[in-house]
Amino acid sequence: MKIQALIFDFDGLILDTEEPIFRSWQELYQSYQLNLSLESWADTIGRSEEDAPFDPKLDLDERLGERLGWGEIGPRRRRRELELIAAQPILPGVEDYLKSARRLHIKIGLASSSDIRWVSGHLERLGLLDYFDCLRTSDDVLHTKPAPDLFLAVLECLEVRPQEALVFEDSPNGILAARKAGIFCVAVPNRLTSHLNVDQANLILNAMSDLPLEDLLALAEKENDSRG
Repeated sequence: MKIQALIFDFDGLILDTEEPIFRSWQELYQSYQLNLSLESWADTIGRSEEDAPFDPKLDLDERLGERLGWGEIGPRRRRRELELIAAQPILPGVEDYLKSARRLHIKIGLASSSDIRWVSGHLERLGLLDYFDCLRTSDDVLHTKPAPDLFLAVLECLEVRPQEALVFEDSPNGILAARKAGIFCVAVPNRLTSHLNVDQANLILNAMSDLPLEDLLALAEKENDSRG
């Protein structure tokens, strides 16, 4: 069945926000001579902050045995996070895929566990916002990834069936959400999520620049047809 739509994740897939966020927290932990492991952090990736099972603020308070002054510390850490993110380029191959999708008259959607202000602000700053026909974020659903709700909302918005879409994700939570929605999922891990298990994806790429979109579409359509 012909692929009619592409659905992109945002954080860590279009722009590597995930490693900078983790790094900013690591630096804060290190300032108290503590370590923040990827194992502790991993299940927050791809989720909204509200749904994340790990709260670094509570963890730090508990490990230090006191409540820190988050009114001052929080904004300082956030500034460091944004400073690190501002230095990140669009990830390899993303813009080429967006241009190819436009040329091939394929619809383009985005499903993110972040909020719309975060997503649209960065997309506009990067000059990518106009490529997207539909954005669905944590503002639009009750449950973010790994629930399938965001992807189902984008399918409805783009008026396509699951077997007519292809999802790009970088995290295990995002991949699980795409698979629950019944959509062919391509994993494109970043520096952080390359250390996590993304084997549930239908296909794994090191970068979108590794494979022309036309070839990827042919692979996805062939697998969808074989599954009936």
